[in-house]
Amino acid sequence: MSATGERAQTQRIKVWDGATRLFHWALVLLFGFSWLSAEKSWTSWHLYSGCAIGALLLFRLAWGFVGSETARFTHFLASPLTALRTMLRLARREPDTQPGHNAAGGWMVLVMLGLLVAQVLTGLAANNDIEFAGPLAPWLGKDWSDTLTKWHFRIFTLLEITVLAHLAAIVIYLLVKRQNLLHPMLHGHKHLPHDTAPPRMAHPARAGVIFLAAAGFMAWVAFGL
Repeated sequence: MSATGERAQTQRIKVWDGATRLFHWALVLLFGFSWLSAEKSWTSWHLYSGCAIGALLLFRLAWGFVGSETARFTHFLASPLTALRTMLRLARREPDTQPGHNAAGGWMVLVMLGLLVAQVLTGLAANNDIEFAGPLAPWLGKDWSDTLTKWHFRIFTLLEITVLAHLAAIVIYLLVKRQNLLHPMLHGHKHLPHDTAPPRMAHPARAGVIFLAAAGFMAWVAFGL
């Protein structure tokens, strides 16, 4: 069936709320800036960027429980066997019928969130043996801070691998399965079968309150400890 015929049998559904999309793209920008600030030894800016990522992660973890339906962990986390079956169908062209993440994508999101949380926590405890020490470093002592600094670099390497895998999946879905995963994360909508029930969206005010609380907590960690 042609793309026009497939489109005629679908409906346009909102699958991603604005808060989830803002989180995604803000995280992309801050992750890139954190890498740049580390390369340039902009230690203060690196700390600020890391704390901003920490606020985003706190928001996303909370949003995974009380946010819109497609943002909730219970919506997109399936069994590892289901995720494996999804990956085995990677080379098969098929229409997109999934609001939000599929099983494999859900596990990738969980892995990336876990690594990012570990990266932020180790960064808050890291030091560079010169003029910089994270706000948690004095509480942990030099030995623990040195150990966590090493892990901060190791976890970044794992994050690089995960990001490359994520980008590769986007390209494969576009070229092989003819599914564009970027567009829905930009405008929030997908074309899905007519019998697909639109997912429930949480009110934006809820997202605002959660993010302000997360940002306030990270500001206290960065400047109030």
